[in-house]
Amino acid sequence: MYIDVVPNRNSPPAVLLREAFREGQKTRKRTLANLSDWPAEKVETLRRLLRDEHLVSAEDLFATQKTLPHGHVQAALEMIGRLKLDHLISAPRCRERDLVVAMIAQRLIDPCSKLATTRQWHTTTLAEELGVAWANEDDLYAAMDWLSERQERIERKLAARHLEEGGLVWYDVSSSFYEGRTCPLAKFGHDRDGKNGLPIIVYGVMTNGEGCPVAVSVYAGNTGDPTTVADQIEKLREKFGLQRVVLVGDRGRLTQPQINKLKEHPGWGWITALTSTAIRQLVEQGTLQLSLLDQKNLAEIRAPDYPGERLMVCHNPVLEEQRRRKRQALLQATEKSLEKIGTEAARRKKKPFTAAEIGVKVGKVLGRYKMGKHFECKIGEGRFTWSRRAESIAEEEKLDGIYVLRTSEATEQLSAEDTVRGYKSLAEVERAFRCLKGIDLLVRPIRHRTEDRVPAHIFLCVLAYYVEWHLRRAWAPLLFEDEQRWEERKRRDPVLSAQPSASAERKKLSHETADDLPVYSFEDLLGALASRARVTYVFKEKAEQKTADKTPVTFWQVPDPTPVQARAYELLRQFKVTGS
Repeated sequence: MYIDVVPNRNSPPAVLLREAFREGQKTRKRTLANLSDWPAEKVETLRRLLRDEHLVSAEDLFATQKTLPHGHVQAALEMIGRLKLDHLISAPRCRERDLVVAMIAQRLIDPCSKLATTRQWHTTTLAEELGVAWANEDDLYAAMDWLSERQERIERKLAARHLEEGGLVWYDVSSSFYEGRTCPLAKFGHDRDGKNGLPIIVYGVMTNGEGCPVAVSVYAGNTGDPTTVADQIEKLREKFGLQRVVLVGDRGRLTQPQINKLKEHPGWGWITALTSTAIRQLVEQGTLQLSLLDQKNLAEIRAPDYPGERLMVCHNPVLEEQRRRKRQALLQATEKSLEKIGTEAARRKKKPFTAAEIGVKVGKVLGRYKMGKHFECKIGEGRFTWSRRAESIAEEEKLDGIYVLRTSEATEQLSAEDTVRGYKSLAEVERAFRCLKGIDLLVRPIRHRTEDRVPAHIFLCVLAYYVEWHLRRAWAPLLFEDEQRWEERKRRDPVLSAQPSASAERKKLSHETADDLPVYSFEDLLGALASRARVTYVFKEKAEQKTADKTPVTFWQVPDPTPVQARAYELLRQFKVTGS
């Protein structure tokens, strides 16, 4: 018997089980069965049996040794390789570089403590891929110390890649709480995390005009945000060798003293915003006429208080409605609390409240809601009355939705529209902080105790975000991201709130890409890639073949990627990396 494949002109070939026999001088064949509907591997097994080959089942030949998630590790390391981040860290390969790269990849995959890192990277193929299976937490601490010594050099290389003369540089400051008292950087200051009673650590991130992180500086928790700007000016001039940049920062960072320092360097520019007090002064002086915004939402003016600068006055109706709604909510909440104090004061007859006691209660309420300027309070012994200041509220409402930007750049170098776009793009730095502090990279909790390792930890997280920033760009078609937003930003109205593109709206509604693939969040896409595992098999040996010193023979297999995984790898390999 044998397997015969008979071709058909317009159909798949017929696979037949046949028998050959002799009739006189002729060879005849007879069809015993039609195997056309059998899978190919089953047909091949039967063919081998008919040839009298000795077959062994897979279970008898080898066993599964281990199965480790691999797809997300492959993606992270491929992007690190495309960015040549490992070469930026250290040109020659060394054990410290491998450990740093492994820690960066681990923060993308599953951020955790350094001790947990040495455990977790054995649950994926990361330790095997980089050859760091031998490392313990002390080795990671030593690698962090090594990285800290190279931070200035690495940032200089990143600046050369992503910053340019005359370009925009964004800078913003955030903080993270610190549980402990041993680190000299942990001080009490302006906490942005809402963890009252805990010291904080302040850090400022510098990015290029697209939000790509370039450098980070770490400060003690009691450092004021504006005082960090001088360090950034020095870093840009002395360490990065830039002779002209436009520094973009919010009104809390680029204050007048910091702008005065920028003026000491000819050619250096800035974009920032005026405070509400400064805007009100412009209105009172008559420099800012609100009627300018009756027909358009962007007007450019000059003011004597800001010589050599341009002021861009913007009006956003959406922001106006938000501010008005928020003010009404705060006024109502304040009134409700003040009414409780008044009722309680009127009810206390036997032991009435003193004026001081009432004042303390009222002060707490006004301090909580920040509405003291809109209320007139009369406090006496055992009595308390209050009323709204209608004129104050009406004056503030006139400026709802209005903000004013200031810049030193001439119109030929930066139009009014581009100035607004540049300032509003500070949101990209805020996004970096959300990734650093949120579920992505987890800067906090900060588990390190020394003045050197806390900055090294934060720098490590920024390097991980550098990789994530590029991954998000590459995978934008697969993510709930508007991949057209950068091009749309150049054309749309700079003042009005951004509207998603048609493709982004379609993805949100259908949850599918243009290729009919599912749309993911960044974390879920990493999880989908992780399902592509690498399976290691070990060959079984007969008892008589086993020896004490013989190493078992192993091999591994990775399955073909699913359509989503294949698309993710394709996008990653097609992505154009700047300056690599």
